[in-house]
Amino acid sequence: MMIFESVGRGCHGRRERHGMRHGGFGGRGGFGAGGFSVRWGGDDDGRGPGRGPGRGRRMFDSGELRLVLLKLIAEQPRHGYDLIREIEQRSSGAYAPSPGVIYPTITMLDDMGMIEEQKAEGAKKQFAITVAGQALLTEREAEVEALFARLAEVGAERQRTDGGPVRRAMGNLRQVLHQRLSEELDADTLHDVAALLDEVAQKIERLK
Repeated sequence: MMIFESVGRGCHGRRERHGMRHGGFGGRGGFGAGGFSVRWGGDDDGRGPGRGPGRGRRMFDSGELRLVLLKLIAEQPRHGYDLIREIEQRSSGAYAPSPGVIYPTITMLDDMGMIEEQKAEGAKKQFAITVAGQALLTEREAEVEALFARLAEVGAERQRTDGGPVRRAMGNLRQVLHQRLSEELDADTLHDVAALLDEVAQKIERLK
């Protein structure tokens, strides 16, 4: 579960967030320099089983996620589902924050005056960046670039380990085999299929 700062009321009736420095993003210390693990598929709180060292650690901490969302909203007005889909796409499906993470973060950005609701068709709330939000992005430009570089790196790693076109070809082969083997094939045809598969396996094994 993500931990959010406590909310109080200032002397002028405006909500204030205690423990938040540097525009509510925790300063440079709020971003964390530790490693992270990749969640293959959707997740509930930005954490997941991952693979390798750093098992269970978040892809982004709360301050980093706020900057990521702010940058995406700066590119174009978006609603919550757009943000989830865009992050998942940029990570090649390796990381997809859940609505339970995204929507509270959007609410926080709105409360901080970094984004504002914009009129949109339908029932979904769409948000655009404010002058204050853009100023923060400019100030934190190097950090924002590093966060998106991390996201791209995770996406590239996912594509490399996922197999890309090889996985697609494997799916085609599986479908064809399932279809043909569900038919009544004679022994000679079965031997021919097996011989083809053995031949392909040997050729792949010899690839350098």
